[in-house]
Amino acid sequence: LNAKNAVIYCDNSSDYGKGLAQYFEKTFTEKGGVILAKEGFVKDDRDFRATLTKIKSLNPDFIYVPGYYQEVAPLIKQARELGITVPIGGCDGWDSPDMVSVAGPEALNNTYFTNHYSSQDKDPKVVKFVEAFKAKYNKDPDAFAALGYDSVQIMVQGLKDAGEADPVKLKEALEKIKDFEGVTGKMSIDDQHNPVKAGVIIEFKDGKQVMNTRIQP
Repeated sequence: LNAKNAVIYCDNSSDYGKGLAQYFEKTFTEKGGVILAKEGFVKDDRDFRATLTKIKSLNPDFIYVPGYYQEVAPLIKQARELGITVPIGGCDGWDSPDMVSVAGPEALNNTYFTNHYSSQDKDPKVVKFVEAFKAKYNKDPDAFAALGYDSVQIMVQGLKDAGEADPVKLKEALEKIKDFEGVTGKMSIDDQHNPVKAGVIIEFKDGKQVMNTRIQP
């Protein structure tokens, strides 16, 4: 996107939103970007016009909105109504059909969000998972379905590595998981028990989610 500066408009009522804002600011500034302003909203807010008017006056290259779709959908709709045309980005909390039904397909053009995976990914493991899921449930699996599947598969791998269903041995085995090939990517468990894995950037195009790119850690 060639963004040189950005505004962060964050869900200040959740650790989720605040944590993402923190890491976005850290990474963006380390790469030479400038944060023009940091604004906030809270859960159940529905009128964002005053803050968006302030943001528009700053003329940012990009607006980062870490939060959930309930607030983000009307926020984006109002941003476009105010004439804000710059790209807007966010996180997996955007992953809902309500984004389109509330914001509208046109308003969502030029918006992007990070997610755990995309059902459009051509990786053979993803293709196989999507086909099996659609055959059983007659719909595309969302990120939560893929994460749930991977969670069970990692548990199975941990049990195999532990050799028995002993809680302590299972915990130790899970801590040592390396290069596990899941639907949501290859992952290893770090010292804080977080899975280190790839992320996917999803772009909205005329109301459809389109896989843009995969980012490796």
